[in-house]
Order: sequence, then C-alpha cells, then structure tokens
Amino acid sequence: MPKTRDIPVEWSKNLTIYEVNLRQFTASGSIKEFEGHLPRLKELGVGILWFMPLHPIGEVNRKGELGSYYSVKDYFSVDPIYGNLNEFRRLVAKIHNLGMFVIIDWVANHTSCDNSLTVTNPEFYTLDEEGRFRSPIPEWGDVLDLDYNRPEVHRFMIDAMKYWLTETDIDGFRCDMAKLIPLEFWQSARKELDGVKPVFMLAEADNHEMLNGAFDSVYNWNIYHTMNSIARGESSVWNLTSMLNNEIFGFPANGYQMLFNSNHDENAWNGSELERLHFGLEAFTVLYFSLTGIPMIYNGQEAGNQKRLKFFEKDQIEWKVDKMFALYQSLISLKKRNRALWSGPYGGVFRRIETKNGGNVMAYMRELAGNKVVVVLNLSGQEQFAHLSVDNLPGYYNDFFTGKQVELYDNFYLSLEPWAYRIFEFYAG
Repeated sequence: MPKTRDIPVEWSKNLTIYEVNLRQFTASGSIKEFEGHLPRLKELGVGILWFMPLHPIGEVNRKGELGSYYSVKDYFSVDPIYGNLNEFRRLVAKIHNLGMFVIIDWVANHTSCDNSLTVTNPEFYTLDEEGRFRSPIPEWGDVLDLDYNRPEVHRFMIDAMKYWLTETDIDGFRCDMAKLIPLEFWQSARKELDGVKPVFMLAEADNHEMLNGAFDSVYNWNIYHTMNSIARGESSVWNLTSMLNNEIFGFPANGYQMLFNSNHDENAWNGSELERLHFGLEAFTVLYFSLTGIPMIYNGQEAGNQKRLKFFEKDQIEWKVDKMFALYQSLISLKKRNRALWSGPYGGVFRRIETKNGGNVMAYMRELAGNKVVVVLNLSGQEQFAHLSVDNLPGYYNDFFTGKQVELYDNFYLSLEPWAYRIFEFYAG
C-alpha cells in the first residue's frame, strides 16, 4: 500500500475546479449533450470538472419532482436521465484528451430509502430506538444513515469508490458531508484509492484534520461569508484582514482550502452570486482567485447566471455571453502561468500590503521564485485612495488588465473607483 502523500496531488497545483450540475446544464441534462460544452470549458481554462452525483436517485420519500442528487439508489450505475456508464466512460476520456481532469461527487454518509442495501445488508444502517432505519437528521427524510461503526460498511464504500476509478478512469472525488464520517475511513480510503492512481480528494468540510492522510482540500466558508457580509455593508476590509490572518497563516501546509463565491447549495438556498455580491462581484472574484487556495466556479457563473437554480426540479441554465467569462478566463490563465499564484504549498506566500489611508482598500502580494503578483481591491461602493507600502514592492510590473508597464515603489499612490480592482504582475518564468 503506497505511503500517504504529504501535499496535494501534483497535477492539481495550478488548476481551477468547475462544478457541473448535469441536470441543469442542458435541455436534456444528458451526458451526450454536455459533451458539446467541452470546447467552451477548455477555452475558459478550467482544469478539474466536478460532476454532482450521477447515480440513480431514490423514489421513496423523494423531494420534489426529480429528487435530490444526494439520495443515492445505486452506487454502481448512472441515472438513466443522464445516460449510462459507457457514455460517462467516453466523456471522461474526451475530457482527459483535452488536458482536464474529472472528479465525481460521492455520497458516503447515507443512501436513498430504497437503495438495495436496505434489503441485502440492513445491518449497514443506523437504527432509532425502535429498531427502524433513521435519517441522519430529521430534515433529510429522503435518505437513511449508514453505520460507520461497522467495518463492512467501510469495505463496501471503498470498493464502490475503487469501482469508479477502475471502470471510468476518473481522477478523484468530492466527498459530500465528509465530516459526518470518521476520519479513519477517509484515511483508509485514500490509501487504497491512491493504489489505483493518484487521486484528488475534496472534502465538504472545513476542519483541517481532514487533510491528515485523507483529503487534498477542504472548504473555506469563512472567506465566503465575509465576502457576503462586506457586500451587505455589514463588514469591512478590517474584518477581512483580521480573518485572513487565521485563514491563511493558520492553514496547514499540507493541503488546499477551496475558495468560491457560489456553489450548488449557496446558489439554490442563499441566492446567486449576483444576488449576494451585487456590484462587488468582480472584485470579490479577483480576491478569491488570488488568495492561497484552489478556486472553484459553479456552472453558469461564467454566463452571468442571475437565478437560483431549483434543487429538486428541472431548471436549465441560460447560457449567454457575459463579461464574467473573460474575467474568469484571464484569472485562470494567470494562475496557471505565474507560480506565485499556485495553490497551497505549491504557490507563493501571502503578504499584506499597507494601504495607509486606504480605508476599504485591500492590498497584498504573493511571491515565489522571483515571480510576484500584487493585488489591490476597493471593497466598497465609494471611491478610495491608497498608498502602497511593503518590503520588496519596488520594481517594474505588468498591469495585468491593461498590458502596460508600471513602476511600483514604496508609497505608490492609487485612486480606485467603487469596487475597482488592479493586478500587477512580475513574471520570472
């Protein structure tokens, strides 16, 4: 059995995750129709496609017309509404041929109420005081809780995950509600999965211990919530700076924090990124793409999607040309090229830049092997002024969005319009 890696899988070091909600992606919601979007996603530059659960959805106690993606009826097949296993296998091969990677959502904590395991292996489930199957929490009435005190549950679930690695050649998993399952399971699973191929593992959790021999990346909800709070006028750059001291300098060196301003849950229940961030959307996008984590885009963000996609019903994304495509494309390209912006232990250190009279201006530098990226953000709806001051700032940079050469020096002065953002890059190769 291979030794557990100390840092995330190397091929992920400068990539961006793109979450695919296959049901809402196209009119049919099929694997075949999704294939038509691959050239556009390649052009966008995303590197890891995360597919929400592809398994058949339970019918007993189903929520809404189509049910929850996270109510898994069969771990070894694809829901016929999407297609079949062979079609997904071919899709993965096409994605690989384009130089991208694939992870799938894995729901290990619970199954649908009509999963065949309830009949063949009822001992896999936790029971209530009356000896009946129970849900993990009362609000999840469409699923039943699995009992991870039983080694046979561990064995079944690891074998099921290995099946998808060997049968479809995917590159890893995003693991739903990972914190509800013992860490020992994930550590065992990781070792066995890495024995098949080096995998990328993303935990839906924010506890750092999940990085100890189990996952490459965990979520960061604190930065997400702080962005929303600043956009509402309830917080300021001071709050963000204080929080980042913990979120960046207190984060383990052996993993990534996944950064985002939307995902399937936040979009459906708390609003689209436009609904929450308003005029600050572009500035906050530059922020989370240039911090030390691995960035994620939820499908439709690049098309300026303004609606909350329904969770249990069909609700197709409206694909249109939008300015966010070009912004994402530029940021993804910069992250791939400039080592200072690579993720986690592969990238440059984060250094705050003093802005003196900058008010709600956030400025920082990331630097690695002579490469520098300086980011300046006005996180307010008012014009702001700043004087930049930090060691190692002086030098000639490329103004990333204009292409002009700019000389930065100590006490460099900037005026910034509401929600404006600037990136200065020095590329050493």
